[in-house]
Amino acid sequence: MDKTINFLEKHHDRYEQELIEILRIPSISSDPGSLDAMRDMAKLLKKEMHSIGMDTARIMETGGHPVVYSEWLNAPGKPTILIYGHYDVQPVDPVALWDSPPFEPVIKNGRIFARGSADDKGQIFIHMKAIEALLATQGRLPVNLKLIFEGEEEVGSAHLEEFIKANESLLAADYVVISDTPMFREGYPGITYGLRGLAYLQVNLKGTSTDLHSGSFGGLVKNPINALVEILAQMKDSDGRILIPGFYDHVLPITEIEHDKLSKLPFHPEDFARNIGAPALFGEAGYDDLERLWARPTFDINGIWGGFQGEGAKTVIPAEAHAKVSMRLVTDQDPEDIAHKFTSYVQSLAPESMEVDIQAMHGGFGYLTELDNPGLQAGVRALKRAFGKDVDFLREGGSIPIVKVFADIIKAPVLLMGYGLPDQNAHAPNENFSLYNFHKGIESIVYFLEEIGGLE
Repeated sequence: MDKTINFLEKHHDRYEQELIEILRIPSISSDPGSLDAMRDMAKLLKKEMHSIGMDTARIMETGGHPVVYSEWLNAPGKPTILIYGHYDVQPVDPVALWDSPPFEPVIKNGRIFARGSADDKGQIFIHMKAIEALLATQGRLPVNLKLIFEGEEEVGSAHLEEFIKANESLLAADYVVISDTPMFREGYPGITYGLRGLAYLQVNLKGTSTDLHSGSFGGLVKNPINALVEILAQMKDSDGRILIPGFYDHVLPITEIEHDKLSKLPFHPEDFARNIGAPALFGEAGYDDLERLWARPTFDINGIWGGFQGEGAKTVIPAEAHAKVSMRLVTDQDPEDIAHKFTSYVQSLAPESMEVDIQAMHGGFGYLTELDNPGLQAGVRALKRAFGKDVDFLREGGSIPIVKVFADIIKAPVLLMGYGLPDQNAHAPNENFSLYNFHKGIESIVYFLEEIGGLE
């Protein structure tokens, strides 16, 4: 393995230059004007897969942007690893807030600045360079390997579940590995073992056929905005506990081992609040901050509107009021079940004078990998070997719905080994990726494939 690590060190500069080349491609999946760039990116990945020594590489069409697939299956009796990532990126607006053009990568202060550097081109490139180094120095891989990179993650992976179902046998694997998550702190590797799920809905209340004069009709009709805020005010109590009947029925609490690991992470509430410009933090009573952030469900109003919103005054009773709400869910909570419970609760609270329409917009399950899972433990050992530091065990407050899709269809544990940093500005101006993490990430994947290959 020393030969492989020496190879990595020898090719540091080349890896960075190659990363710069893929970051120059404006593969914005949501932009109809970027269709050629998306196709160019897929072609470049296919070429790279061939170049690093994979046996096959092909562009596979979907109902949207294509999937790039590759495999190396020459390790009989060894586990098969499926590595997933995405080559599409977020839009760059507002461009004026970038310190340098988003598709002209710049290296400064040990980081590379460009759209897609952290999310997710830099992280998928980590895997490709690790594969290259192993094949160049060892002539083979310690495991069977499959790569699948999609072009629609930033627009909801609209066609990926269908693709996975249609290619279940092609994608069969013992483990799925995803690098699209951040570490908790700079210099310390982290492995994410839990994700929250999501239920997202829109509430529509209608009182009358048209807006009404508040002087002529006020006192005889219920104002839909008044009704809506009264309803929403009954979703949580003053301690932050959600009041939807049955909401907590299937909430899986964290274990003592998890609680111990989370408590050891250096989280400072005052610093966290200051960094987001908040006077103080608030969360569900009876739980530690990181548990609230990662392992407890939430309810939030994401937007509310109705009536007159222009300059000056207009004394109307609006005909309609609307709100968008989201609930972050934890393991064992079913987003459809939660959406149904929310809908029933709103309907029970709504006055008879209101028409109620609730639209379930999208959702997804959370995910949890057992801490003693052999693959996860292999990842922990590999990260510690590469970074020389103990590994942080993390949950993620956000959602990656495709993780549960992989787990259910492929029927394999999903390992989340991310190399971003909390201040990487993913989805924002000046997105960046630590080059230290980039190179150590490559080294850790080399070790990880070795560790996985050694599992009985």
